[in-house]
Amino acid sequence: MAGLAVNSTIDPLQYASVVERTEEMARLQAQAQRRKSMLVFGPEAVGKTRLLRNFVQTQPLALFVAQVQSPREMLMTLIEELRRLAKPGVNVPSDSSTLSTGSLKGLAQRALDQHPFLLALDHLAAPSRVVTGLIKDLNYFDRTPVIFVARTPHMEDIGNLQPMCAGKSERLELKEFLPPIALEFAKREVRRTGLWASNLDHVLHQLVEWSNGNPGSLVHMLKMAGSLPALLRRGSDQGARPLSRLPHGAQRLGRLKRIKEGTLLAMAH
Repeated sequence: MAGLAVNSTIDPLQYASVVERTEEMARLQAQAQRRKSMLVFGPEAVGKTRLLRNFVQTQPLALFVAQVQSPREMLMTLIEELRRLAKPGVNVPSDSSTLSTGSLKGLAQRALDQHPFLLALDHLAAPSRVVTGLIKDLNYFDRTPVIFVARTPHMEDIGNLQPMCAGKSERLELKEFLPPIALEFAKREVRRTGLWASNLDHVLHQLVEWSNGNPGSLVHMLKMAGSLPALLRRGSDQGARPLSRLPHGAQRLGRLKRIKEGTLLAMAH
């Protein structure tokens, strides 16, 4: 695909390090080794959940909670995780659904005393005092470190957990990609999905600008652009009939504004 070669000015190792969040992963692993808690924060769709899930895969004693809601739901998830790991000395009933929230908390606390577990909590959003109190109790003076994810380190997003990440070393910010990295990321996503346009290079520069280098936003906009019903999907042997602009349906893309010049066509995969 003309014009979409890998950017020779970007070091492949540097690109991989940025996109795979190598430095951020190393910081998380070092914090876990020190048995200290950490907040991972950043804008929506920047890759916080992906990083947390990849991190959990490197931690054999990590207990993962995909979404922190009520205390009971959180404790039920922790009990399921403890049952999955099946570590010696950790006894959990086969059916814990009939237990009270207090009994579930007691089970979890006794289990956390037995092994150097780690809590990984995703999608923390304006937790109640009861939820933050439970998290602090489970942390128990860093006996069980907590790696938790939120959009910001402010009270409206993490509530009373601010003291757990008061120091700079206890916060890990995931930033959006700088323009050169974001553009290369978009080009590789285009090659992966088979999206084609006669003015593709111009379009990708615009998408990088509108997304502010947010990888999730870039993927979402490219996916929606490729699925617009008015776009032509024709075999490459038939050629491609150009459009003067993206159809009006492109307004559904939110920040993906109407492209006034050129074409954007999705070729059949």
